[in-house]
Amino acid sequence: MAIKPILVFPDPRLHIVAKPVGAVDARIRQLVADMLETMYEAQGIGLAATQVDEHERVVVIDVSEERNRPLVLINPEIVWASEDTQVGDEGCLSVPGIYDGVERSVAVKVRALDDSGQEREIEAEGLLSVCIQHEMDHLMGKVFVEYLSPLKRNRIRSKMLKSRREAVRA
Repeated sequence: MAIKPILVFPDPRLHIVAKPVGAVDARIRQLVADMLETMYEAQGIGLAATQVDEHERVVVIDVSEERNRPLVLINPEIVWASEDTQVGDEGCLSVPGIYDGVERSVAVKVRALDDSGQEREIEAEGLLSVCIQHEMDHLMGKVFVEYLSPLKRNRIRSKMLKSRREAVRA
């Protein structure tokens, strides 16, 4: 396994739409293992392949307290989303240190393949529902800050670029 570098907003590669996985093979299982290691190392609860510059429809999530119940979603699709929505603070490993309110469906039902290639349907609500929607946005080339006002988004972009410049100088 290997920890992969996480792309940071406003990196244009975060806007690439991920392609469907053709087959769940050894390469995809290795990608899943690397993504899980990367997510746990970064103290995240979700990670999309797009965030590690792999543009395939792969998501890993673990919202458990013990950090020992990983969920793997390959080629996920939302087959149902509740009409009820809720605004909650979201953060993102690709936008470190920034949290803001995003409106999401309270519950979703997702169809996806697991890391053994088996199709499954998952019903989710609460934090898991939010996390699934957030990570699936990444697969579509969308970062959560795009739900915010242009003013907030530009302030965040400036802050991220400034942090990157300061890191290069250090």
